[in-house]
Amino acid sequence: MEYGKIIAVTGLPGLFELLSSKNDGAIVRSLEDKSTKFVSSRVHNFSHLESIEVFTVRDNINLIDIFHAMENDGGKVPDTKDAAGLRKYFEKIYPDLDFERVYTSDLKKMIKWFEVLKSNKIEIKLTERPEAEEEEPETVEVEAEPAPKEEKKAAAPAPAKKKAKAEPKAKEKAEEKPKKAAAKKKAAPKAEKEKEKPKKAPAKKSAPKKK
Repeated sequence: MEYGKIIAVTGLPGLFELLSSKNDGAIVRSLEDKSTKFVSSRVHNFSHLESIEVFTVRDNINLIDIFHAMENDGGKVPDTKDAAGLRKYFEKIYPDLDFERVYTSDLKKMIKWFEVLKSNKIEIKLTERPEAEEEEPETVEVEAEPAPKEEKKAAAPAPAKKKAKAEPKAKEKAEEKPKKAAAKKKAAPKAEKEKEKPKKAPAKKSAPKKK
């Protein structure tokens, strides 16, 4: 049984082995009575032990670090009913725990889970993943930030296209003016030629013949 398949289910005591996942829940096996059942995700939430973190006075640590500290201590774990004994025990094995945010109920839970893991002879070890899979979350975070800037850049060229469409019209109007001017110039010489033509002298009346 692998540590990476062990989960905690809200509303249900103890730990479970995740056998298979479904769209509306999961099939799990209890590590205490070995019973198998379907648990609906509409009613319960699932938490893999290897993804759970614990508050400290510095950075958060993975739950497995607490379990390893308990293993290295090698002493007898305290009774979960003794709140003062629990506090002294965890102050000894991991003094950096933030006891203002890690409550007595959390300390009891860690003791119970540790005992269940040991009774089932489960090696407390994180699942080894390929390097490519480990780098994926970093890539997603880097690409998620520039998203708004890309949208602005995509929207910026729109006005430029309108200007580009408007410029040919202005050029067309500018070209039309010289054409009209040329038409006027071409018409002008005709009028000048008409002026240059000499007016025909009025026909002289012939003198009346003498009788």
